[in-house]
Amino acid sequence: MARWVIRFGPIGRARRCLDRHSGGMTHQPMPDPRHSDRALLVNVFSNGPGGGNPAPVVVDARGLDGDAMRRIAARSGHESAFVLPGRDSSDYHFRFFVPNHEMEMCGHATLGAVWLLDQLGRLASKDISIMTLSGPVEARVDGGQARISQPKGWCNTVEDDGAVLDVLGLQPSDLFDYPLQNAATSRVKTLVPLRSVEILDGLRPDFSRVARVCDQIGSTGLYPFALVDDKAAIFSARQFPRSSGYPEDAATGIAATALAWSAWELGLTSQHRVVVRQGEAMGRPSRITIEREGDRCWLSGDVELIGEMPL
Repeated sequence: MARWVIRFGPIGRARRCLDRHSGGMTHQPMPDPRHSDRALLVNVFSNGPGGGNPAPVVVDARGLDGDAMRRIAARSGHESAFVLPGRDSSDYHFRFFVPNHEMEMCGHATLGAVWLLDQLGRLASKDISIMTLSGPVEARVDGGQARISQPKGWCNTVEDDGAVLDVLGLQPSDLFDYPLQNAATSRVKTLVPLRSVEILDGLRPDFSRVARVCDQIGSTGLYPFALVDDKAAIFSARQFPRSSGYPEDAATGIAATALAWSAWELGLTSQHRVVVRQGEAMGRPSRITIEREGDRCWLSGDVELIGEMPL
């Protein structure tokens, strides 16, 4: 059996190294919460060895401006979360950066940061409010399991889908009988329904044109998906972001919530619980769970601490 260990190179970028002595992801000892000179690396939504989406989290970012935050994200190569004191009656204010820019919201980084704050004993309550650029988010921690809220989503049909199909290398016959949708609970993703997981896994996008196509249709990323099990509401998906600094994402909570709301609104499933598998084509299997509660939903998944990075 093998386990995956996170180590850091000279500029702080995380890399996975194979340790052949035991199975499972390495669980690092929880650091002293007073450490404010480093980012702690959490892995979110893992569903097997090498899986999940890492996120550096700075648990006290009061000494950092936006440029410094973006540089940290660029060094790590991952979406990064920065925890700040609350504002507008919220308990916390979170900022998120990818290597190229600031983001309004990042699902897996929010989930990982909430879990980490709980593990460090920094949460005054198991129910907290977080202000983000996309609006307020609620979070709950129960038995070490974190989950975060997203508001009721919306979806609109993409009328001219030719450019989307072309950049993904698809033919109309590859599509499932379901419209291409721009959908969102916070950030707009373009949902591309495919007939099979085999077609999904075989996609070879023209990454040089993804940003231009996303701009044409008002999207922050292309999210092709396939229905795996209609009775259990299990989907498989991939995400090709518009301009994040990397071509594909292993687990995208905000895209998964958009997919879930579209599936509920258009009758693709009646189950209140939706599971999205992502990252499998990359060799980074991930599992994202979305549960509907009235006019909102809750996003959850596994989280673990796997390393740290000097600021």
